[in-house]
Amino acid sequence: MADQQRADARRNYARILAVAEQEVAAHGADASLERIARVAGVGSATVRRHFPGRRALLQAVFAERIEALTARAAALTDAADPEAALRDWLAALTDYAASARGMADALAQDRLTEPEDVQSCAAKLVGALEPLVERAGRAGAVAGDATAADLVTLVTGIALATEHHPDPAAEAHRLLDLTWRGAGRAA
Repeated sequence: MADQQRADARRNYARILAVAEQEVAAHGADASLERIARVAGVGSATVRRHFPGRRALLQAVFAERIEALTARAAALTDAADPEAALRDWLAALTDYAASARGMADALAQDRLTEPEDVQSCAAKLVGALEPLVERAGRAGAVAGDATAADLVTLVTGIALATEHHPDPAAEAHRLLDLTWRGAGRAA
């Protein structure tokens, strides 16, 4: 019985986190905890048992997305085409940045997290991206002086610039592609 309860709790946690990610993407960091519970098919007490407050839920969503991006970078590290691997990962980061709708800013501005936490996440992303940038650089697919931090900054800037566009993700991808075609190749 205890194993079944733990399995149910893990499923509920995963379902709540998945719904929270969708709700945050659609409504920003102000997504309703009650709506998250309703869409996940659990009671608000279950949400609060797993995530005692908005801060804990947003941090869990944020951390899961960062971990997924770092895992994707690791999976792409040995891809046959270094340029395609780098572009694939940058597209995934663009999807994330465009869908987060200011979550990192909300976490920091609302004092739901410390600036060091946001910096730590950025450092994880840069660290995960570095091998892809190095391989793409050796293949001549990216400017020799381009760094992983530069590319994360570019994607972040594109996401911020397109945040209020009617279709932020599509516009962010268009601008990323334009940037890549215009500045992605070594001169």
